Amino acid sequence: MSGRRVVRAGRRSVEVRRAGKELFPQDAITKADLVAHYRRVAPRMLPELRGRPLMLERMPDGIEDEGFYQKEASDYFPEWVRRVRVPKEGGEVTHVVCDDTATLVYLASQACITPHRWLSRADRPRCPDRLVFDLDPPDDDFEPVRRAAHLLHDVLEELDIPSGLMTTGSRGLHVLVPLNRRDDADDVLAFARDTAEVLAARHPQELTTQTRKAARRGRLYLDVTRNGYAQTAVAPFAVRARPGAPVAVPLAWDELDAPDLTARRWTLTDLGDRLDGNPWTGLARRARSVPPMARRLRRLTER
Repeated sequence: MSGRRVVRAGRRSVEVRRAGKELFPQDAITKADLVAHYRRVAPRMLPELRGRPLMLERMPDGIEDEGFYQKEASDYFPEWVRRVRVPKEGGEVTHVVCDDTATLVYLASQACITPHRWLSRADRPRCPDRLVFDLDPPDDDFEPVRRAAHLLHDVLEELDIPSGLMTTGSRGLHVLVPLNRRDDADDVLAFARDTAEVLAARHPQELTTQTRKAARRGRLYLDVTRNGYAQTAVAPFAVRARPGAPVAVPLAWDELDAPDLTARRWTLTDLGDRLDGNPWTGLARRARSVPPMARRLRRLTER
């Protein structure tokens, strides 16, 4: 469990204490392994993190012990770790922002298993540039997730809305829509909710927007609550606090029907070729604004 390493990350050297501490005991995955993962994926992950406040899911004693979620940056974090103050109800919160590899490595050295990112950037915190639909199944059966993703993709195509797909490393998939940062989070949330309700009304036996689990009656939950102000979503290439250390991975839509696809298909020790290409290339350049999308949705429901 003991041991100290110094990891070079860009222009900085980051000290990793207790490098041999097993954070995933069933898989013998150590803190050093977690640090190595985040250092490796940094070129692909950082463009999805830069400028965004983070919520840190930390588990200093490993995933089998109780960890904690951290919003407020710790006083002992190095001065070179960027911080930003953002408004919250009744005050402000000072969040970490991860703009470089050294910060990503440092957070991993602090047993941050999973960085959860805001859907907006710190300079305009109320104006997200991502909208997320979280496809949350009632159990570990992945086929309802695959089916829901197809149905949602069909609706977005009807509305001429571009979208990206991502495994969550947990149970479901995320479908992301690029936004142009012109609309308030409340309006984004309202549009996401309206879209989910249209989809659930089309397929009431399979899908639901009910927040209470008892009311879902075995149906897949179309969760749009992550689009509210100051809410977060798991970042691409983040490790999840589950046995096997599954990783959230961006996908192309034509990969959705791959027989071996599941929410936990890729792991820290088995990313395969997922860093070789970017299925989201060009997606951000197709960013949309909420009012035109909302008008098209209304016309769709009036048919």
